[in-house]
Amino acid sequence: MMQTISFLSAIMIPALLAFIPLYGLSRGVPVYESFVEGAKDGFPTAIQIIPHLVGMMVAVSIFRETGALQFYLSLFKPVLTAIHFPEEVLPLGILRPISGAGALAYAENLMATHGPDSFLGRLAATMQGSTDTTLYVLTVYFGAVGIRRSLYAVKVGLMADLAGVLASWMVVMWVFGL
Repeated sequence: MMQTISFLSAIMIPALLAFIPLYGLSRGVPVYESFVEGAKDGFPTAIQIIPHLVGMMVAVSIFRETGALQFYLSLFKPVLTAIHFPEEVLPLGILRPISGAGALAYAENLMATHGPDSFLGRLAATMQGSTDTTLYVLTVYFGAVGIRRSLYAVKVGLMADLAGVLASWMVVMWVFGL
């Protein structure tokens, strides 16, 4: 079974990359021309979102480098201890809505330290899949289309991320135990 899964994992991306253009050709779609046209349309959007990306990256760097992340972690420690939530994964829950790269680096660090099959490794992997880079997504997409009033979207997105963190913790506790 594991050999079959490994084989399918190895061929899935190349198969998709071959299938999509072949399917387009079979339907009479000028694949290359469509790709080039789409790329042309993407450049103005990319140029529009660059200032928003730079602003978000600076904000994330300031949040981490000033010690604000550690400060917020220390505030949550008593609550985490009371509910038996592992404090090692809280930075992942805080970083994930802000920075996908930062959260991924932290999750990789957790897995390298504790192992991918450990409780913390499984919880980190589940949290990565159950939450999103909410502030990044809102900054980029809302900035690209000019939406300025996004307070409700931020609130709902962050509540969804909190629900994802809590659901990840409960599911991993239920499936794998502590």
